Amino acid sequence: MGLLDTILGRSKPVRPDLDQLFGLPAAAITLQAGAGFTPTGLGSVCFASVEGGAFAQLQRDVRDLLDADTDRGGVPVEFSQDTYGYTWLLVRQPADDTASLVNDLHAVNTLLEDGGFGPQLLCSLVGFGEAVGDRRLALVYLYKRGTFYPFAPLPGVAEKRDNALELQVRGLLGNDLRVEEDLARWFPVWGAPGLGGDAPGLGGDERPAV
Repeated sequence: MGLLDTILGRSKPVRPDLDQLFGLPAAAITLQAGAGFTPTGLGSVCFASVEGGAFAQLQRDVRDLLDADTDRGGVPVEFSQDTYGYTWLLVRQPADDTASLVNDLHAVNTLLEDGGFGPQLLCSLVGFGEAVGDRRLALVYLYKRGTFYPFAPLPGVAEKRDNALELQVRGLLGNDLRVEEDLARWFPVWGAPGLGGDAPGLGGDERPAV
């Protein structure tokens, strides 16, 4: 980073590090012990949509990749598009097997990067639910920041966040994950696949693409 960047407050983008995802199983244990949230077995990848034949080929490649797991059963990955035109890939694993879920997410992201879609990658998330209660939580990884943040929608309230829970989770996971320090970049992912709720969508114009 040059002197002019320092003076103007510009920061050099962090090179995406997909291996950061492998910190999630340990974070899941910490989250369960400290806040009573357990993994749901759901995770997703979000990227800027790819059109036409390239998208059809991508779908085939992802399904072929995950179908290699012969013990999975059922549909290995579900594709959907949100109201802003982003594509989501939903992956399922048993709720008690966060390591396999993370392996799947890592494999999908690696496939996208190797296929030249790295610039389109926005975020990945892993879903959690309250062991006693109906609150939901996602740990979201921002590719262009190389950081995680918690996202906790308030149950039964449209597009309202449980800020206290998010800050609690930030404090719990500081030793497990590289947590995003800039709260303005804790983008809402209302109804994202893997989290539950309404139709998927990144909140307003505040999107991880920036």
